[in-house]
Amino acid sequence: MTDRLDPARCAVLTIDLQNDFLHPDGAYGRAGQGTDAIAALPERVKPVVDAVRAKGGHYISAQFTLVPGSDGPLIAPHLKQLRPFLTKGDFEPGAFGHQLVDALQSADFTVEKVAYSAFYQTRLEFILRKLGIDTLIVGGIVTNGGVASTVRDAHLRDIHTVLLSDGCAAFKPEVHEATLVSLGSVTPQQTCADFLARPELAQ
Repeated sequence: MTDRLDPARCAVLTIDLQNDFLHPDGAYGRAGQGTDAIAALPERVKPVVDAVRAKGGHYISAQFTLVPGSDGPLIAPHLKQLRPFLTKGDFEPGAFGHQLVDALQSADFTVEKVAYSAFYQTRLEFILRKLGIDTLIVGGIVTNGGVASTVRDAHLRDIHTVLLSDGCAAFKPEVHEATLVSLGSVTPQQTCADFLARPELAQ
């Protein structure tokens, strides 16, 4: 069990649970990219979102964004090499693919992000400070990318986190598991079921 939390000062933060990553018609779906572990996340995380909201907390969706350019989206060179299938309209603000998946609609706050961490050049920290949030309950994709970077950045900002160990996933299970081990000194971890069983949420 992690330290006792005040749910009203918590926010569930999901990373990149968007149509372009998860929906069959999204960018990754069209390219045949995806895993069962990733596809299962929205339904697994939703009860955590509902429970925290019921106790006065919030839900924040951090969403990967490709800024449109005149010759296509502005893509970092390493990402273009890793995901050559990304093209015009993918992860574009306002487009279907950029949106949060239906199972988690709608978030209290949405943060567009252009890199791994949900804190990098975003308004996330501003939102947390204004709401008096001191703890983030984190899930999403991928464990070794956006999730890990966000959790580490929260740690540097003295923002407490709880990582949902089965509320995040990677494209390879061994990478997911190795990342959980590496984050063991950074954040407490709980399964979604164990988090929902916390006495703070039952009171």
